[in-house]
Amino acid sequence: MAAGPIILTTLNARYSHASLGLRYLAANMGELGSRTVICEYTINDPAAVVVESLLGAEPCIIGFGVYIWNLRETTRIVRLIKTLAPHITVVIGGPEVSHDYHDEPLVALADVLAVGEADLAFAAICRTVLNGGVPERIVQCAKPDLATLRLPYALYTEEDLRQRLTYVEASRGCPFTCEFCLSSIEEGVRAFPLETLLAELESLILRGCRTFKFVDRTFNLSPRTSAAILDFFLHAYVPGMFLHFEMVPDRLPEALKSLISAFPRGAIQFEIGIQSFTPRVGELISRRMDRARTVDNLTWLTRSSGVHVHADLIIGLPGETMASLAESFDALWWLHPGEIQVGILKLLKGTPLVRHREAFAMVYNPEPPYDLLASRDFDFPTMQRLKRFARYSDLYANSGRFPESLELLIARSGGQPFAALVAFSDWLWSRDHQEHAISLKHLYELILIYLDTLLPGGGIEAIRCLAHDFINTQGNPTGSLKGLPEALRLAVEDLLRQARSAPPAPAAHAPLPAYRLAGPGGVSQVRQP
Repeated sequence: MAAGPIILTTLNARYSHASLGLRYLAANMGELGSRTVICEYTINDPAAVVVESLLGAEPCIIGFGVYIWNLRETTRIVRLIKTLAPHITVVIGGPEVSHDYHDEPLVALADVLAVGEADLAFAAICRTVLNGGVPERIVQCAKPDLATLRLPYALYTEEDLRQRLTYVEASRGCPFTCEFCLSSIEEGVRAFPLETLLAELESLILRGCRTFKFVDRTFNLSPRTSAAILDFFLHAYVPGMFLHFEMVPDRLPEALKSLISAFPRGAIQFEIGIQSFTPRVGELISRRMDRARTVDNLTWLTRSSGVHVHADLIIGLPGETMASLAESFDALWWLHPGEIQVGILKLLKGTPLVRHREAFAMVYNPEPPYDLLASRDFDFPTMQRLKRFARYSDLYANSGRFPESLELLIARSGGQPFAALVAFSDWLWSRDHQEHAISLKHLYELILIYLDTLLPGGGIEAIRCLAHDFINTQGNPTGSLKGLPEALRLAVEDLLRQARSAPPAPAAHAPLPAYRLAGPGGVSQVRQP
C-alpha cells in the first residue's frame, strides 16, 4: 500500500467559507479516515504557494473539489502538480466537472474524474489506488442513501466555528425545473433522517456554533420538516444565533409563520429566489411561482416578522426585456426586502437553458462564470451597464447604509426605483470609472454630489437624510466620524448634540443648519445667521 496521506482540498471563494463537500468525503473514508487530511485554500492564494503546501505533505492521492469560482485556479494547480510530481494520483469532482466535461482541460490533466455525489465513491477510488489497482478514468457516482452517510459536522474545527460559516443541509435535490439551475436536472428530493440531523445540530450548538447556513434548495418544501427544524432552533436559541435558509416564496403556511414570528429580529435570513415577476419568462424557463402568494408572503415577512429577506433577481432571462426587468425590480423594491441581489444570467454546464440560445441570440462568456454577454433584448453595452448597476446596488442599497438617502434619490428622480438607480449607476461610472475599492467616505461624497444635481435647495435635504442614515446604521456613530465628508460630519455632530439635549420625545427630523456642496471635490458648511 502506498505511503503518504490522502489530501482533500479545494479553493474557496474566501476564507470565511468552509467546504461542506470535503467534510462529507472525509467523514465517509472508513478505515482510511486516519490518513485523510483536509487542506483548504482560497482563490486568491498563489498557485505555486498552494502546490508547495500540498507537495510538502508528500501525499499519495489528492482530491480536488471543483466549482465555477475555482476552475481556472484549480487547473493551474493540477498542471503544476502533474509536472512536479506525476506519481501523485489526482482525483477531481464537483459540479463544475460533472457536466459537459469531455473537452475540459482539467479533466485531461487529472487521473480520475468522479461525476456526481462522491461521498462514498471517493473512498472506493482511494482503496483501488492504494491496493495497486487502476481506477476508471471517469467514475459515475451512484447517489448515496442519505440515511447511511456519516454526517460531517464533527469535522468543523473550533476555528471553523469561531471564524467561518457553518454549512449544513437537511435535504438534497429540488422538485422544481428552473432551467438556469443545476438542480433542475436532478430527480426528486432526498431528506436526511431528521432525528440524526437535529442531534448533530445540537452538538454544534454545544460546541459554540452560532451561524448555520442551510444549503437546501427548498428549505420550506416540507412544512413538517421545516417546522421541526425551526422549533428545534427556537428552543435552542442563544443570543447571537443566525440561521440562513433558501425558501420557496409562495409556500408559507400559518404553522411556519407562527414559528418564524417567535424568533428575535435578525436571527433568520431567508434567501428568496424571485428571479422575475414576468409570467412569460417563467413559462419559458419552466419556473412555477404564484405571484399573488409570493407578494403576500413577502409582505408578511417584511412587515410582521423579524426575518431579513434577501431576494434574488436575474438579469437577462429569455423573454425578459428592459421594461419587464424594470417592472420586476420596482415591484420587488416596494415590498421592502432587506436586500435585492441582482445577478447576471449564467449558462451553467448541463442546464436546459442552452435550448434558448439561438431563439434569443444569447451570447455567453466562454470562461467562468459563463455570464450572459449579450442577447436579442440586451445588447453588450446594455449588459455592461446592468452589471455595473448590480455592483453599485450592492454598495448603496444592499449595504443598508443609505435607506433614507435612496428614498430621496428615487422620489426626486421620478419615483421609479429601477430607472432612478440605473441613472445613478450610469452617473457613478461616468464620473470615476470605478466599481471596486471605493472608500466609504467617497460613497458619501458621491451620493451628496449626485443629489445636489437633483435638489434645487443645494443638497440640504440630502445631508439631512445622510446624517440620519449614518446615525441609524452605526452602532457607535461618535467613534467613526473622522472618515466622513466635512459637511456630513458637522451635520451628524449637530444631530447627536441636539439628541443629547432634546426632551424625551424629539421631532423625527431635528432642524439642521444650512449646508451646501463645495464643488466636485467635497462638501462644506454654510452657517445661517
